[in-house]
Amino acid sequence: MPIKDWPEDERPRERLLARGAQALTDAELLAIFLRTGIPGKSAVDLARDLLNEFDGLRGLFSATQGQFCRARGLGLAKYALLQAVLEMSRRYIEERLQRCDILTSPDATRDYLKARLYAYPHEVFACLFLDNRHRVLGYQELFRGTIDGASVHPREVVRQALAINAAAVIFAHNHPSGVAEPSQADIRITQRLKEALALIDVRVLDHIIIGDGQGTSLAERGLL
Repeated sequence: MPIKDWPEDERPRERLLARGAQALTDAELLAIFLRTGIPGKSAVDLARDLLNEFDGLRGLFSATQGQFCRARGLGLAKYALLQAVLEMSRRYIEERLQRCDILTSPDATRDYLKARLYAYPHEVFACLFLDNRHRVLGYQELFRGTIDGASVHPREVVRQALAINAAAVIFAHNHPSGVAEPSQADIRITQRLKEALALIDVRVLDHIIIGDGQGTSLAERGLL
């Protein structure tokens, strides 16, 4: 049955307007994005199929153009629309972040880092560079691959901090498994970076592990 024939209080768009986006399931939100279904399937049914095919929103958002467009009911137009929506959400969160003191807005910081890093299917090590008032000077993704002593180079981090004239930094990287527990390698490389940056008077405020949920702060764990 087409969604337009459903009871009004069950239609995703009407439910969103009445209750807010947070009240909708992933499939209902995706159905609003899709707008239409395909023969024999409503937009919600198609959304459920896509979430199963891509193993959730994370898989869908990180799909390559080819992977996305091969899925039934999708195509180049929807791929372009999705990339625009994702980039607008990142820029919105970044704008919020740039107007505040990082230390007084931990939720905004985590939201921004999650928007940037969560969907990657591989590990990415990034850095927020801050001024002496803890305002954002810039964000850079510095390394890719397994985060360990061999792949994260303190010399490069120091060089970037000097180039941007940073007074402090917050590190972040994602765990594609979704498990945001810091490994011993995460803790070791954080200490190496902290020691290297201390030589140029740049403070390491935190290292946030991005996964499912809120993410894990090494500073809150007492691991810095």
